[in-house]
Amino acid sequence: MPATTAVLERLPLFRGCTAAELRLVGRFSELVHVPHGEVLVREGRPGHEFFAIAEGRARVDRRGRTVAMLGPGDHFGELAILGQGHRDATVISSGPLELLVLDERAFLGLLAELPAFSRRVLEAMAVRLRREDLGPEGALS
Repeated sequence: MPATTAVLERLPLFRGCTAAELRLVGRFSELVHVPHGEVLVREGRPGHEFFAIAEGRARVDRRGRTVAMLGPGDHFGELAILGQGHRDATVISSGPLELLVLDERAFLGLLAELPAFSRRVLEAMAVRLRREDLGPEGALS
């Protein structure tokens, strides 16, 4: 089902977007409900979707080790789309999850059209890179 403006307004990623921009995101995104224990993305596999968590939590594993927990407002998948093309971690739902999903084409189109969204994605990538430079203790929390 398409994401509603009410769901999008709760996500920090879309802070600064106008009502018209949120409607645009809603048209190109899908709101998905996922049960506990579902593998959302698998490390090393090609990645063509971007995800933002609206409700629930997910575990991030790298090389078989849990490196982070994600919750409402967190997002993932942009590195595979913008970078190497493969997932750098496995993400598994830690309970029922409500996710906003954008396919690669929609994600890239929104980056080009929505400056506020682009800036939030870049800021989040910078924070992650900084944490990774700090080593395991700097991993996503």
